[in-house]
Amino acid sequence: MSANATIVYPVYYRLIVRRNKSWYFTKGEPFVNLFNVPWLEQEDLFSLFDISMKQVANELRCINGGKQGYYIANILDKKYYYCGSEWQDVKNKLRELGIGKDNPIVK
Repeated sequence: MSANATIVYPVYYRLIVRRNKSWYFTKGEPFVNLFNVPWLEQEDLFSLFDISMKQVANELRCINGGKQGYYIANILDKKYYYCGSEWQDVKNKLRELGIGKDNPIVK
């Protein structure tokens, strides 16, 4: 994966992709694990925040009528966002939410 494709975000933000009629919940890799906590399966992670993947998918359907593309779910605050159809749209939306910044090394 290139540096341009890498995104670092809090664990309670989940990236979901809508393709055709299906929702794909992406599973990233931990960047920092200060307390050496075991990495949870998706279902268990969602349960920790008192929500299910099905509930999130239902909420996402309400945004843009479930349009194709990338979505972000803040499962801590139960907020949902449509990003767009391109990978860069995800980075832009995270920046709007105050997460991340441009990499000064990558042009």
